[in-house]
Order: sequence, then structure tokens, then C-alpha cells
Amino acid sequence: MIATKFTTVEAYLEAFSGIRKKKLEEMRAIVKQAAPANAVEVISYNMPAIRTSEVLVYYAAYEKHIGFYPTGSPILAFADRLTEYKTSKGTVQFPLDAALPKKLIREMTAYRADAVAAKAAMKKAEARKKKQ
Repeated sequence: MIATKFTTVEAYLEAFSGIRKKKLEEMRAIVKQAAPANAVEVISYNMPAIRTSEVLVYYAAYEKHIGFYPTGSPILAFADRLTEYKTSKGTVQFPLDAALPKKLIREMTAYRADAVAAKAAMKKAEARKKKQ
């Protein structure tokens, strides 16, 4: 892993070349397309991420794969479609030598965005209730 402390997604992407950079740029485009219009790109845990009221997904390049970190609930919800990939509690590894599953990544990002929006709406409703 690169020992640099990144402050922007652009700086992160520029640290890579070849297939890793190409896959990172592709992943970036996919998650940006799937995220809500108010989502912003950030660096979190020294990885590119996209967030609204909280981080929706993270992604990162490694020697042989692109790590995708949508948190645990999308991993469970899409488990039947992730069987060909190495997964853990909140991570999917997409091999560099295979095409990124664009539709799956978009759907997982949107799923996470919906969950975060629902959580934010519930917090707002609770705050309004307390004010009454």
C-alpha cells in the first residue's frame, strides 16, 4: 500500500498508473453516477469515498484487486450476486484482470445511499418530535 497521506481523490488516483489507475477511474465514475446528486467525494481512511450525511462507499487499489467497501448491509443484501468474488463483512474484492461489475456496483451504492437517507430522515423526525 502507498505510504502517502492523501487529501483529495485526484491525488489518490494520480498515485497509480496502468490497470490500477484505469480501474480506479472506472470505479469512481460508477459510484458517482449511482450516488445522489448531493453526494461529495472525500478521502476517508486514506481511501476515496463518496458521502452524503455519512460515507456511502469507499474504494481502493491493491496489487491484484480493487477493494470496494459498501459496509456490511449491502454485502448481505447482494450476497447471492457476490459469490464469484472474495468478500468479508464489509468488503468486496474485484480482481484487476476482470471487468468491474458496473451494474452490481451501481446497485450496491444506491442501496447504501437509500439506507443512509432513511437513517438521516429518521434522525430528523426524531429531532422534530423532541422539539414538540
